[in-house]
Amino acid sequence: MLPVKTPRRDPAPSRLRYRLTRLWLRPGFRRLANFGLPMLAGLLAAWTLMAEYDLRGRAMLAFERMREAIVEQPQFVITRIDIPDVSPDLAEQIRVAAFVDLPASSLEVDVVSVRARIEALDAVERARVRAPASGVLEIRAIERVPVVVWRSGPGLQLLDPAGVRVAEVDSRLRRPDLPLIAGEGAAGQVPEALELFALARPLHDRIRGLVRMGERRWDLVLDRDQVIRLPETGAAAALAHVMDLQAAEDLMDRDLTVVDMRDPRRPILRLGENAVAELVRVRAMVAGEDA
Repeated sequence: MLPVKTPRRDPAPSRLRYRLTRLWLRPGFRRLANFGLPMLAGLLAAWTLMAEYDLRGRAMLAFERMREAIVEQPQFVITRIDIPDVSPDLAEQIRVAAFVDLPASSLEVDVVSVRARIEALDAVERARVRAPASGVLEIRAIERVPVVVWRSGPGLQLLDPAGVRVAEVDSRLRRPDLPLIAGEGAAGQVPEALELFALARPLHDRIRGLVRMGERRWDLVLDRDQVIRLPETGAAAALAHVMDLQAAEDLMDRDLTVVDMRDPRRPILRLGENAVAELVRVRAMVAGEDA
């Protein structure tokens, strides 16, 4: 009878053992197994024990009392809001927007949120908020300075040099010191409007405003129903030419209704009714003499 041969054992590890060995060679996995899992198990056990004996509620209550004791320390209590270097109206708007009820703890005031609410105001360009341990909430704001009044539809807006809205007014009489612009698209052309107002300074007392026509060009409106029509491009040069004529010949003091400079090469003057009547009379006289 032939002896039975025992099958030779394969020395290679199984696929599962090979994968586990490779996984164990990773440092992160070893740290998790040696430290992370025992720590997690300990925390779960402690949490379960605390919940079982109401220790969790006691711990939360103790923590809340400790937090209140720290927050209510006198050095952290804000009793005043300081807003320097802004107008009284804006200071009041900032106090409302800050939404901080006094007294308040500097540890509980979210200065980032306070700053965001303040910078959302139309009249504020930038703001900085600090809550030092001095009992004062410091708010420093850069105020937008209005330079023109913009009439858009039924409303009046104050705009800064960049054409950004600063505030709304209910009457032109609120800011008679600022020049008036009107028309669609005028807010986007504030720098050019300021340049034109500066050029027209000799007629300052007679200027009623600048009107944006078709979102393309300006009309300078004066009293006595006079209008200076400016071109789409080169408006400053055209207006400067009119001001030269005014200085030399008192052009705008004459009986004119329109000075049309839309084509600077061919200016057109439209006479007033009295001037037209006088021109007709003179022509009639000349025609009679020629006859």
